[in-house]
Amino acid sequence: MAHYVIQVIAFQLFFLVVYDVFLKKETFFNWNRAYLLITAALSFMLPVIKIDRFKDIVPQQYIITLPEVVIGKQNPIVLDEVFIEGINQASSFSWSWMYLFYLGSAIAFSIFAYKLTNIIRLIYGNPKHHESNLQIVNLENSRDAFSFFNYIFIGKQLVKEERETILKHEWVHVKQKHSLDMLFFEILRIFFWFNPFIYMYQNRISVVHEFLADAEAVKHNKAQYYENLLSQVFNAKQVSFINPFFKQSLIKKRIVMLQKSKSKQVQLVKYALLIPMVFGMLVYSSCSDTSQDSMVENQLSQEEQLKMIIESLDKEGKLNNSEKEELTTYFLDAIKANVEGQDVSTKQIKPFGFNDREGIPFENLDEVPVFPGCESQANEAGKKACFNKEISTFIVENFNSDLAKTIGLNGTVKISVFFIIGFQGKILEAKARAPHPELEAEAERVINLLPNMIPGMHEGKAVNVPYYLPIKFEINE
Repeated sequence: MAHYVIQVIAFQLFFLVVYDVFLKKETFFNWNRAYLLITAALSFMLPVIKIDRFKDIVPQQYIITLPEVVIGKQNPIVLDEVFIEGINQASSFSWSWMYLFYLGSAIAFSIFAYKLTNIIRLIYGNPKHHESNLQIVNLENSRDAFSFFNYIFIGKQLVKEERETILKHEWVHVKQKHSLDMLFFEILRIFFWFNPFIYMYQNRISVVHEFLADAEAVKHNKAQYYENLLSQVFNAKQVSFINPFFKQSLIKKRIVMLQKSKSKQVQLVKYALLIPMVFGMLVYSSCSDTSQDSMVENQLSQEEQLKMIIESLDKEGKLNNSEKEELTTYFLDAIKANVEGQDVSTKQIKPFGFNDREGIPFENLDEVPVFPGCESQANEAGKKACFNKEISTFIVENFNSDLAKTIGLNGTVKISVFFIIGFQGKILEAKARAPHPELEAEAERVINLLPNMIPGMHEGKAVNVPYYLPIKFEINE
């Protein structure tokens, strides 16, 4: 959730910077209105849109990736996944933040309800009449003027000429349904009260609304319109989701924009900036997908992963550092070639000290390793499925979930484990990576407790087979 909110805020910041630098001063008011509404909506949608462009970062011809083992709260049933509950009653930090979020939303909703109640009171507490399909609410002892949906509120102290000009202005707000825009951002403020860019969006679209209404109303009597704007500015109702005619902070901007020449049509090309921006954001959100069970989430690079594999295979220390670096480079080149669609088999590599029992690629195995009790499966696919189920069950039953209390864990923790099922069926070189050393030690302990397997076979010989096992530890409070 936090990652999603950060992306939303970052996207909104970028959209607003582009608007302020390239679009705000243009007279394409309808385009600016559309830009603000569309980008505000896109900022919430883009982080959840994922494009599956990337393959597994560990080459499958060298590592068998087991189904993820999840230790944590019960979720909807997923094939080959097991859930165990880890509880940490000692910490309530995350709940405190949630309570703060709910409190802020409750306050924001209360403010919104209070403002809306005041509007309703004005509607029912003042005389009103129909005029050109509008509901005109006459405010006693007031020179205020503003609109809200089909209601135009106008003070009785305004003279006839002022009333006519203001009605033309407010009619544009009503006709173009500007109140819907303002209400949209007001609702966003309730749920994202902590996000300053929501307020900036609402402020900018409010300005655009005034420009739109001014551009239409000034056509009827330009001199009178300027006179009304330049006259004394009275205190209007300061409500964030209405369109007031008298708003002191906007008077100067409105006059400047009324005097500005129309933007040339060629300037519309600026709005095409939205296309590469959205494309770039889609690529970013897809690459930063935190739901993917990859080693990147566990702060491991491809190179680090490959070094772990090579270290596991070279348990007898047959390779020097130079040979290990060369082998790592070869694997990285092979991954790149595979992603780019090249023929990986054309990549040449000199033999390093691995004998024919070391690290046979999974795709070349004649028989996969078999977990005790899975021998009765009719085919290799059945044995593999049985292996996945049994090893997941074993991990869940033996993993010390009380570590959540000991370490003070919260949320979701990822653990990555590499190990080898040797040609004698024993577990070799179990290595783990996790945010806490205690979790690494526990993962390695559990893997080393696995029973002896029936080893994998290749060309009639037992061989070593490397595995990568992701473990997700979910902690309830």
